[in-house]
Amino acid sequence: QVQLVESGGGLVQAGGSLRLSCAASGRTFTNYVMGWFRQASGKEREFVAGITWSGGTTHYADSVKGRFTISRDNAKNTVSLQMNSLKPEDTAVYYCAADRSYNVVHITSTNYDYWGQGTQVTVSS
Repeated sequence: QVQLVESGGGLVQAGGSLRLSCAASGRTFTNYVMGWFRQASGKEREFVAGITWSGGTTHYADSVKGRFTISRDNAKNTVSLQMNSLKPEDTAVYYCAADRSYNVVHITSTNYDYWGQGTQVTVSS
């Protein structure tokens, strides 16, 4: 089992920045690809960003490419999402997730085995 706890959400004006963090505990953190997903009210959960166990490969949704950066610190068992130039359409609950695929970033939520409880991000216009 892997337990994931997100933090760092909040209310920010359009154009602002937020940094989300996800703390992992349980099984060996380095065995997992880590991903961030989001779900806006009334919409399906969607992939935002993912990173392989070494951090050597990252993948982003087109909607956030160039604005968001995913990173991980395996020594601290954390993964972060730096979000810049935020837009109102980024408003959603953001979830951290772990995938046992080790070295392939999947964009489909069903590939991920463990999920955090989510953190709300609200971007005002």
